[in-house]
Amino acid sequence: MSAKARSAQDDPAGTGAAVSSAAGTQTLLRGLKVLECVAAGTQDVQGIAERLGTPRSTTHRILSSLVAAKYLHHLPHKGYLLGPMPIYLGHRALEQRPLVAMAQPHCEALSRQTGDTVHLGVMDGAEVVYLLKISGTRGFEMRSRVGQRMPLATTGIGKALMLGLPEPRWRELHESALALNARSRDRPPALPWEPYAERMRAYRARGVVFDLEENEVGIRCAGAPVHDRGGRVAAAISVASAAPFMPEERLEEVAPLVRATADAVARELGWTE
Repeated sequence: MSAKARSAQDDPAGTGAAVSSAAGTQTLLRGLKVLECVAAGTQDVQGIAERLGTPRSTTHRILSSLVAAKYLHHLPHKGYLLGPMPIYLGHRALEQRPLVAMAQPHCEALSRQTGDTVHLGVMDGAEVVYLLKISGTRGFEMRSRVGQRMPLATTGIGKALMLGLPEPRWRELHESALALNARSRDRPPALPWEPYAERMRAYRARGVVFDLEENEVGIRCAGAPVHDRGGRVAAAISVASAAPFMPEERLEEVAPLVRATADAVARELGWTE
């Protein structure tokens, strides 16, 4: 009798296979959690073990496997960093998103036209996730990066995404931003609800929003929503720069360019006015 047949005879219900599968799934999930920890800044074995709730020996085995597979890179006496594989997968994920592929040439053209940094982002809960960043040519590099998350209610690109939401949802997101500001002393103060809502209504009427240093002191931007085939707000585009390069007069000049670019991308997605 073969080993496989003996195994099946000894375990007719297949419980061994089920246990093995469950253990494999647990190991996979732990590995993914390790990657999330390292990406968030927890880079030492002890810190990762505490976050996972696993013994140091188990954590070390997972880390070693991830290093061997190039998902992590180990620096002696310093800790673990993301390796080349997540970078490769991240680029491939962006390339496979039709939105990014369609929007990129339009965003590049807008950046060349204005000389400023252009972002493309989508909504995820109460945050905007940046999918694309085209740096400007003014010698001023913004701290934003692809994959970064920022609050919807205080960013230009986030407020552009909010234009597709009902007003009660605006208030929830505004309150979320207020709570974030209360926890972070370095954030600019948020507008009270009534003047904030009045601005948002005016923005919705014209289809363009402004960020007047509401998310970061010294940074201003203009944003516009990108609609999909069904008319829903699927993404948003913004042009951002340092306040000296973006006085309110120039914001007004840039606004129609941002709106035209967002509409061009929307048409690529099948939207018709």
